[in-house]
Amino acid sequence: MILHPSSPDPALSPQDQQHRAIRGYILFFFVMILLSWLLWRLREVLEIVYVSALFAVVLMPVVQQVRRLHIGRWHPSRTVAVLGLVVLVFGLLTLLLILGLPPVVRDIQHFAADLPDKLPGILAKLKRFPMADKLGVNSIAEKVESFAASTASYVFATAPKWIMRLLAIITAAILCVYFMLEGEFVYFYFLAFIPLESRERLARTLAAAEVRMSKWLLGQASLMLILGVTSIVVFHALHVRYYFLLGVLMGLFNIVPVIGGVITILLAGGVAALDSWTKVLGVFIFYAIYIQIENAFLTPRIMRTSVNLMGVSVLIALLAGSELAGVVGVLVAVPSAALVAVLMDEYVVQKDADATAKINLADTNAT
Repeated sequence: MILHPSSPDPALSPQDQQHRAIRGYILFFFVMILLSWLLWRLREVLEIVYVSALFAVVLMPVVQQVRRLHIGRWHPSRTVAVLGLVVLVFGLLTLLLILGLPPVVRDIQHFAADLPDKLPGILAKLKRFPMADKLGVNSIAEKVESFAASTASYVFATAPKWIMRLLAIITAAILCVYFMLEGEFVYFYFLAFIPLESRERLARTLAAAEVRMSKWLLGQASLMLILGVTSIVVFHALHVRYYFLLGVLMGLFNIVPVIGGVITILLAGGVAALDSWTKVLGVFIFYAIYIQIENAFLTPRIMRTSVNLMGVSVLIALLAGSELAGVVGVLVAVPSAALVAVLMDEYVVQKDADATAKINLADTNAT
């Protein structure tokens, strides 16, 4: 007779069976503590693995589209498709550096040359600001002067941290390529742990989540391009210095929702302050108008049609991602929320056909 591990052994007395169960519970408790400790120690590694796997899932539909291409009787394999995608990405980055790096370097050189002469004037204006003493502007100005004087030492002290972050980004990119090459084997290995009666449903749900998450990248890239081009045009019209550099940064940093835009617009306002407060006002007015257009028109139509998430869901996901993993958490918050939403729709939400029809009708009327 074969006994299930959790079933009692009839050869043991009730007291021995109770002691055996207690020992099992104690062992399980310490195993869970050890597992939790290991997960905590490996949290940075797990973060890199999760981000890499997530972007591999997002990019896999592109690889599948490439594999469907036919040149005569030949069609690219998975390896050729992934390598082609990598070459395309590096080619675009190289083209961006060739076309965009010279003016960016020139702008940085001009900025570095002008900053020592302009900084005292800006600080003097801040000190003459009404109620500067009560607002602590003088102490802030002193801290800025002290920081500017020790910039070289600050850069030298923080260089190891930035090098480690750069290595983490390179590692995540390499892992992403490996996941795209071998992710299918890992996926089917994971499905092998699921009972046969539930495996097909889970596979169908994960396939729907993959499509939904890949559309997020397309929508986010569209928002980045719109903001970058618009910023370059507006900053150039306002005669803001280093408009090309600032516009590129505005577009790139927009991949991090909310936080990226706030950081870059503050940087643009600081650069505009080198010339006049009128330009600062123009920069902030532009961003205020743009963010209203993006939130009211662009994001609902681009993101809702791609990721299909409610605005409150996106906000909660961003807050949770920021609390859990900082900027990286914010970066992957929306596609992670899309994955969770698909799983909840399939396994948790009790669907009501009449309610769903009313919601769809309301969305149609609203648009």
